[in-house]
Amino acid sequence: MVYLDEHVSNMITEADIHSAKILIVDDQESNIQVLEGVLGAANYTSVSSTMDPYQVYDLHRQNHYDLILLDLKMAGMDGFQVLEALKNIEADSYLSVLVVTANPDYKLRALQSGAKDFISKPFDMAEVLARVHNLLEVRLLHQRARTYAKTQEFMALHDPLTGLANRRLLVERVSQAIIHAKRNSSIMAVMYLDLDGFRQINNTLGHEVGDLLLKLVAARLVAAVRQEDTVARLGGDEFVIAMPHVTNVNGVTLAAEKIIKTMSRPYTIQGHNINLTASAGIGLYPENGKDVKTLLKNADAALLDAKQANKNTYRISERAYS
Repeated sequence: MVYLDEHVSNMITEADIHSAKILIVDDQESNIQVLEGVLGAANYTSVSSTMDPYQVYDLHRQNHYDLILLDLKMAGMDGFQVLEALKNIEADSYLSVLVVTANPDYKLRALQSGAKDFISKPFDMAEVLARVHNLLEVRLLHQRARTYAKTQEFMALHDPLTGLANRRLLVERVSQAIIHAKRNSSIMAVMYLDLDGFRQINNTLGHEVGDLLLKLVAARLVAAVRQEDTVARLGGDEFVIAMPHVTNVNGVTLAAEKIIKTMSRPYTIQGHNINLTASAGIGLYPENGKDVKTLLKNADAALLDAKQANKNTYRISERAYS
């Protein structure tokens, strides 16, 4: 039995079930016509069919059907071979196949091969509809549950406003970068950054404009850094950039200059032209810290130095790791 979050269960409606994608696979046209008629009369609106079992793999890879009604006895390629091929597509998902057979001896083997249920020939129409409905509901529940789980996982690691990494993910990334730098006797950097005068913008233009500004800042930061860098928001207007695989300090200073220049370009939000600058503090591994906590602490202290130096600039930490 599958136990799912109540929120996920409530997401499945009869409309979802009746609009789900169904594929009928049978080498007898008369059987296809019967099943199409039954499903059409029950208001299933997305029903396809094929008489060629060799097409099933490619069709499912392209369309990801929610249910496949599969005849087991077909010329050339039987249903068991089709089931085996489909496993390659749905290896980590719920393979929703309802097999059709006139031979009761095939039922157990079909279930062992990955089918989820079976219907017998000649068809009992009420049974066909009941089993189709049940399998589709389970399939859709699995899909929603996976999507919901992925969403929850993303939210646990990312800032809900900007979509950037949050503190938890930042710590993981910096830890990994430190391990790599230690192993290769190289350096890595973290850059603490905040916006000069952001509080005044919130106070004068409102938090809605402030939130939109933070989203624009986040987008600019992501565009200004390398693909391997991690941009995180720790809250308010505090951002941190983790920079692994740094060749030398010059590369870090050039990146800081580029980022500060990028942040100082005017913003236009809801008819308001907003001008502001950014300040940054940089911590280098191993000089300013050999662990995440120390490195971030010293980068934050360097940010304060930049603020005290009339803002709109950066400072590299001068604090030793100890």
